[in-house]
Amino acid sequence: MSDPVLFGFGLLFLLQAKHLFADFYLQTPRMLRDRGRYVHVGRAQHAGVHGVGSLIAMMVMGVPFGLTLVVALIEWAVHFHIDWAKGRWSDHTGHGPDQAGYWRAFGVDQALHQWTYLIMVWAVLP
Repeated sequence: MSDPVLFGFGLLFLLQAKHLFADFYLQTPRMLRDRGRYVHVGRAQHAGVHGVGSLIAMMVMGVPFGLTLVVALIEWAVHFHIDWAKGRWSDHTGHGPDQAGYWRAFGVDQALHQWTYLIMVWAVLP
């Protein structure tokens, strides 16, 4: 796609749609358990779903495969750590969905993921 604005909005839309499914529809009980532990296979799998989804989104938009692979691997690592930090914070505070602290942490988590997508789009702009 030659228009960088259309490219950017198109890729951002695909990344946000991917995020909706990966975070809210495709998580398994294993991915949701023990979120505050650093070594956590479920979180690695969850971040992997995000990485693969982002790889597909970038390929659909015509990003060269090498760049797509590097950005998707970086996103895997960033997503893993954002979710680990939220899990650790949640374990530390003990906040549940009936408390404002839970929703503040949820909001920060989701904002960090969306800002990651903005950086990813910037990184691969033609």
